[in-house]
Amino acid sequence: MPTMRYVILQRQHELEFVEMPSDYAYQLSALNLRLNKEIDKLTAPGKPRLPIAIAECDSLDLLQESMSIRNGLEYINELEQSFASLNESEYPLIALLTEIRALQAQLEQWYEEEGQ
Repeated sequence: MPTMRYVILQRQHELEFVEMPSDYAYQLSALNLRLNKEIDKLTAPGKPRLPIAIAECDSLDLLQESMSIRNGLEYINELEQSFASLNESEYPLIALLTEIRALQAQLEQWYEEEGQ
C-alpha cells in the first residue's frame, strides 16, 4: 500500500485536508505558497480564493463527521481549472499554470501506476 501524506490548508476559518502521495505532498505545499505569493499580481476578475498551506502530516484521523479528506488529484484538477479559466493579460499566468500542470501530470502518472 502506498504511503500517503496529508496537507492541511486553511481558508479563512475552515480547514481542508488533502491526501497526497508522500513524495508529492511537499510539492503541493510549495505550489500553494507560491500561488498565494503571486495571486495578488493577477489583474483578471474572478481570481480564485486560495487556502493557505499550514501543515503536513503522515497520518490523519478526522474526529468530526462533517470533515472529509480530499483526493490530491481531484484538488489539483480543480485548482488547474480555476486558473485556466482566468482571462489574464497583465501577468504571465502561463508560468503559474505550468507549475500547476506539472504537478497535475506527476499525480496522474502516479495514480495510473498505482492503479488508484
